[in-house]
Amino acid sequence: MDNKKLAPSRWLKLIPVIFFTYSLAYLDRANYSFGSASGMADDLHITPSASSLLGALFFLGYFFFQIPGATYAAKRSAKKLVFVCLILWGSCAAATGLVNDIRVLYAIRFTLGVVESAVMPAMLIFLSNWFTKSERSRANTFLILGNPVTVLWMSIVSGYLVHGLGWRHMFVVEGLPSVIWAFFWWRLVKDKPSEAKWLSDTEKKDLEQALLEEQKGMKEVKNYREAFKNPKVIMLSIQYFFWSIGVYGFVMWLPSILKESSGMGIVNAGWLSAGPYLAAIIGMLGVSYYADRTMNRKGAVWVCLLIGAIAFYGSYLIGASNFWLSYSLLVIAGGAMYAPYGPFFAIIPELLPKNVSGGAMALINSFGALGSFVGSYIVGYLNGSTGSPDASFMFMALALVVSVVMTIVVKTPKGNAPDEKMAA
Repeated sequence: MDNKKLAPSRWLKLIPVIFFTYSLAYLDRANYSFGSASGMADDLHITPSASSLLGALFFLGYFFFQIPGATYAAKRSAKKLVFVCLILWGSCAAATGLVNDIRVLYAIRFTLGVVESAVMPAMLIFLSNWFTKSERSRANTFLILGNPVTVLWMSIVSGYLVHGLGWRHMFVVEGLPSVIWAFFWWRLVKDKPSEAKWLSDTEKKDLEQALLEEQKGMKEVKNYREAFKNPKVIMLSIQYFFWSIGVYGFVMWLPSILKESSGMGIVNAGWLSAGPYLAAIIGMLGVSYYADRTMNRKGAVWVCLLIGAIAFYGSYLIGASNFWLSYSLLVIAGGAMYAPYGPFFAIIPELLPKNVSGGAMALINSFGALGSFVGSYIVGYLNGSTGSPDASFMFMALALVVSVVMTIVVKTPKGNAPDEKMAA
């Protein structure tokens, strides 16, 4: 069956909703960097080490609840889970603007991570219910594209909100849309094709048959325990840990790095912060198209990450001697780190059967959350203790190099066809 003939309305009905929903999650996790760079630390008497911990606590909460979220989404309903999470994470994000005690802020940041931890695996499971193997890199990319697109405009808007209204109002204004959008999400999506009234009976049957055919030829994996012990799942988890060190060390501290390195105000730093995410959008779309067309998921991932590592190292070598050249390399690093997300998350459903692939993706993503915790904490610590971003650039470059090596070492079948020996 030609996938172009498989219910083309799926792309227009679901992808915009998916994109916007996950965009709100990134808005509420990334705007902390603007609050931290714009008076929040002074108002709440936050030391540099405490600021690093606050930035990282989100990811610690995010680490612990990935697998329970994936289990609920796979066995019950991704739609219900995301609905509840939208309301809770929007409320936590808005509450950040109301705190006067750093201890309360610690609790909010951790809770925000817990709530959002279920969303990524739930969304990936949701997409696997609607899109076939040859479509999955692009579908995943449109989901994760919410990250750079949101951070791009958020970097600009947050700069103006902080400048005009202060950091407290920024958190409140940017937190409430998630609560409102939850009710739109509830009305607009269905968990499975069989529940969608906007599909004809023929479209439902053809799509479900295509998805069922993909599962044929895969060796049975009885449960999550068996899947989690698989060497390839373990290797990909470690790979994503080191990759995430680079990504979130970058995301959480880029505005502060640019503000201090350039000597510019927060508004101009916001505009500059948008550059890497514009590169990321272009890179993600191009790389996902390439990966779906060639089925070379693995190659797309490690080449992009290697480019990111080289760019970080170049920025380290240049240091403060040439701000604009260093900034240009940061744009390349940011774009390269984001570009292969879609192909990466398309690998697991092609290696493991549907009953355990969601849990495996959750395990990998939880290791990514742990890497994000390490990256955001250590980058913040290095910046504060050295007074320069140079050491953190080197740290992120080394993390990406390890991720590149791990990607190359993982053995995947040619074209990432379903691996019948995967569970042997």
